[in-house]
Amino acid sequence: MEYRISIGNQGFDNLRQRKCFYIDKTSLIMEWWDSQDIVTLITRPRRFGKTLNMSMLNCFFSNGYADRGDLFEGLSVWEDERYRQIQGTYPVIFLSFADVKADNIQDARFQVKVKISELFDQNTYLLDSNVLSDNEKDIFKNITMYMDDALCCSAVNIMCRYMQRYYNKKVIVLLDEYDTPMQEAYVNGYWEELVAFTRSLFNSTFKTNPYLERAIMTGITRVSKESTFSDLNNLKVITVTSDEYSKCFGFTEEEVFDALDEQELSSEKEKVKKWYDGFTFGSTKDIYNPWSITNYLDKKRFSPYWAATSSNGLINRLIQSASAEVKMYMEDLLKDKEIIVNFDEQIVFDQLDSNKDAIWSLLVASGYLKVEKVAIQHQLKNLQGRSIIFDIYATDHAGKRYNVEIQRADRGAGAKRARYHSSLIDANVTEPGEKLENLVETYVIFITEHDVLGKGKPIYHIDRVIKETGENFGDEAHILYVNGEYRDESPIGTLMHDFSCTNAKDIKYRTLAERVRYFKEDEKGVAAMCKAMEDMRDEAKLEERKEIACSLLADGELSYEKIAKHTGFTVEEIQKLAAQKGV
Repeated sequence: MEYRISIGNQGFDNLRQRKCFYIDKTSLIMEWWDSQDIVTLITRPRRFGKTLNMSMLNCFFSNGYADRGDLFEGLSVWEDERYRQIQGTYPVIFLSFADVKADNIQDARFQVKVKISELFDQNTYLLDSNVLSDNEKDIFKNITMYMDDALCCSAVNIMCRYMQRYYNKKVIVLLDEYDTPMQEAYVNGYWEELVAFTRSLFNSTFKTNPYLERAIMTGITRVSKESTFSDLNNLKVITVTSDEYSKCFGFTEEEVFDALDEQELSSEKEKVKKWYDGFTFGSTKDIYNPWSITNYLDKKRFSPYWAATSSNGLINRLIQSASAEVKMYMEDLLKDKEIIVNFDEQIVFDQLDSNKDAIWSLLVASGYLKVEKVAIQHQLKNLQGRSIIFDIYATDHAGKRYNVEIQRADRGAGAKRARYHSSLIDANVTEPGEKLENLVETYVIFITEHDVLGKGKPIYHIDRVIKETGENFGDEAHILYVNGEYRDESPIGTLMHDFSCTNAKDIKYRTLAERVRYFKEDEKGVAAMCKAMEDMRDEAKLEERKEIACSLLADGELSYEKIAKHTGFTVEEIQKLAAQKGV
């Protein structure tokens, strides 16, 4: 069956009415609605169907599309009567910041005001109703592209209030490409000025908004909560490393191959895979870029369609100013090699120039790199080669290092173990020739089942002090013990209660409860957990085999061939190990 291929058409209703090529992504509607999350942020690279999916959500929920179930006939969401009942029943606000691109703060704020004033222009019927007071009508009329910043930041909240009163139903808010203004602000040097404006707008819209039913934001990057979302404790964040919604953006290999079959292009599957496969979202591999696939189906010709749409001022700037180490990694990537790096999915734009790992965060978020594996347990070695595996080893946006250890046995959380962990971090973060003054601040955190230090405190902060003066030594090496027995209504007490729960329904923190429920009760979550446990066992076995091989190499009695036979490695791998050990 031949479909009309519509390139660049991001309107769901238009695609469906014209019977154009469309791959069913209505599972997003069901997954999001069933999640019960109030505010959801989903990040995906450009050209992965974010805007089309937001248009789909608008068509499904908005009462402006009441009685338009025909748009969803034949799609998966329409097979469930529950969803048929809610189609077209909610007031919806649909905004996009995709074209808010300015080289100065004044124009950026003005462009946002234009977007919001257009929202009010679309809903002037409210002025003719009897639900608004005279004062409220005056406020409505004052919301124009020339309004002041304070009114602009409150405007979406105000519209939600008016619509909720008119329809007697809370409002769904959809914000597409929320981070475009922020990227432009960073590139053009007005980040600090924009962030306060954006924070106020988002707080009013998504946090202090009693008229909000649910909300979704999409973008390319996950902007740090500390900078923009500091007031949003109701935010659920879905990134490219999350398993949620992993098949809702982009095309799966099955979907692509089915489309090729229908277009009588079955013979081109391997070439299509070679050209356009390679993206990974969460644990879902073999994701294809929709822009590339639709262009190929239209033109029947192979070309780097996705790359040709690039606008990479931010990434180009970071690569040009990157260290020699980063550029060496880039060379490895160009040679089709894997690299192991630290990256933080929370982008802090005002710290990009000082954070050497920022480039990896942006490349992953933008779709230029994919994450093959996320390491939770992290192995570090001392100068003699003795290794220790950390439960969690993390780096924040400021470069501070954190080692978090979960200990059931008291003996596993002794003072000297804490000292050893702290020293290992120091030994592994310094590069040859690097000034010791550049040592980063470190935290070793033990969360213990019992009150190891026995003083009844919820948390113990341990820092070096000068005995004679009582002053802090200031070496920025911190050790913390968290008492797992502590219970009260404080954040620490509540968290320790939750850590001891085996059943999700007993957990007080909603986010933690949802994750426990997902990994214990959801079919996909259980599968992911089993896979993670299997990978951990395989990794442990690999390390054990390496230790045996190294021991045999040190003895010097067996040939490389025999060591390979006994340990299951290839001769080449044994040779590489020998070179690493200097044997």
